[in-house]
Amino acid sequence: MGILFDITHTTTYRYKNPVAFGEHRVMFRPRDSHDMRVLATNLEVDPPARHVRLIQDVYSNSVAIVQPVEQASSLSFVCTFTVEHMGSRALDLPIEEHARTYPFSYDDEERIALQHYLQPFYPEEDEVIRQWASRFTSGSEHPDTRMVLLQMNQAIREEMRYEPRDAEGVQTPAETIQAAKGTCRDFATLMIEAVRQLGYAARFVSGYIHSPHLQSSSGATHAWLQVYLPGSGWIPFDPTNNLAGGTSLIRVGVARHASLAVPLQGIWTGAPADFIGMTVDVQVRKRTGTSST
Repeated sequence: MGILFDITHTTTYRYKNPVAFGEHRVMFRPRDSHDMRVLATNLEVDPPARHVRLIQDVYSNSVAIVQPVEQASSLSFVCTFTVEHMGSRALDLPIEEHARTYPFSYDDEERIALQHYLQPFYPEEDEVIRQWASRFTSGSEHPDTRMVLLQMNQAIREEMRYEPRDAEGVQTPAETIQAAKGTCRDFATLMIEAVRQLGYAARFVSGYIHSPHLQSSSGATHAWLQVYLPGSGWIPFDPTNNLAGGTSLIRVGVARHASLAVPLQGIWTGAPADFIGMTVDVQVRKRTGTSST
């Protein structure tokens, strides 16, 4: 049996006057796989939605298309989930013989499927990123493939300062390197681009994190990355917290870049000055008496 988590994600938009709402795309539902099962889900929208349409996007993320019915001075989404997390044993999974040391190559079929995760998103910064990334492969002639990733993951955690930022979007990798600070989105983006420069396939992951060293109700939205290793598959790395696998990371969406895994986006119609702001509250509660095997 795995660890059970109860998640409540509440987002509320507020306006000075009643406004009309168009379609909203909601990507909050955790992403099922062999290591994590979604046991229960619920979505409440206020004002009520005319219809809720569930789809899978191009990355196979679960997305709810919501159309609120009435005009209102606030719009809220309350999503609740229960998930069972069996954990990702990222350091125990074997890597295929040909890929155990760096550099390595993906086979032809893997390269076809992984091509969008191998291509840099910031080609204009290639040289800056490549120079920063090269330090993690220069210690020996054939470094351990996984150790390169672990050392980069740790270096970002130890050498850069986490600094929350409410503004949307991410810093470019060069900006993060120069500032030596950023959000979880920035750190994930930097490591994705850095490992791509080294020839690894990597993708952005959005989701939730439970912090076991804090109270059991602690949690937040979070961002990290996955790297594809032959024989091991997609392995999670969290440079913000220097995590690799485990049960603390609860994934929701994946994409080749952070801008393509936005949790909530939509349309409203009214005067620009009507928008007051939004609040987000996330609770991730670990049920007592549960443990992974």
